[in-house]
Amino acid sequence: MKIAIVDDDTLVALSLKTILETDEEITVVGLGSSGEEAVLLYEREKPDVLLMDIRMDKMTGLKAAERILFKDSHAKILFLTTFSDDEYIIKALQLGVKGYILKQDYEGILPAIKAVYGGQTVFGKDIVGKISGLMNDNSAPFDYKRYKISEKEQEIIEGVALGLSNKEISEKLFLSEGTVRNYVSAILEKMDLRDRTQLAVFYYRKGEEE
Repeated sequence: MKIAIVDDDTLVALSLKTILETDEEITVVGLGSSGEEAVLLYEREKPDVLLMDIRMDKMTGLKAAERILFKDSHAKILFLTTFSDDEYIIKALQLGVKGYILKQDYEGILPAIKAVYGGQTVFGKDIVGKISGLMNDNSAPFDYKRYKISEKEQEIIEGVALGLSNKEISEKLFLSEGTVRNYVSAILEKMDLRDRTQLAVFYYRKGEEE
């Protein structure tokens, strides 16, 4: 698994490299310290996962992610930051990044990278709590019927929005993992959404522009 790390604190980047390379499955293919370097590093190395800070001088991680995803919508970008601002979280979700975790959660970094590599969308515990709050702020009812979304599919959507994997959703709803996977695919097609991240964004912003 090829990982690229971008953080404007060189010591943090080097420490992350040391931590990650204790796992035999991981090779850190490059380090960067700015958004510009992140874009160039991604284009040159095509890492499986780009681990990147948000607040950086000149070009932020958000802007770098936007440029990278514009060229490669399948890029797997995981934000690792000290900040859990609502604005950052919303923008990250809108862009379609695969994860957002806090630097304070050192033990969760490696599992998060592996989850993102495996196709999951990952949010740290503190971030999930904020997303739930953003969801609850939107109390307007939403008519899922116009998308022909069933009650069971609504439960699947809620699970995806909370960052649960297909396995976790299957256990919660007493369905097989394959059935959940099929449900997710059908939901994305019905709602004309690209991936699970866009589905999560839709969930907590539903009805906002009604």
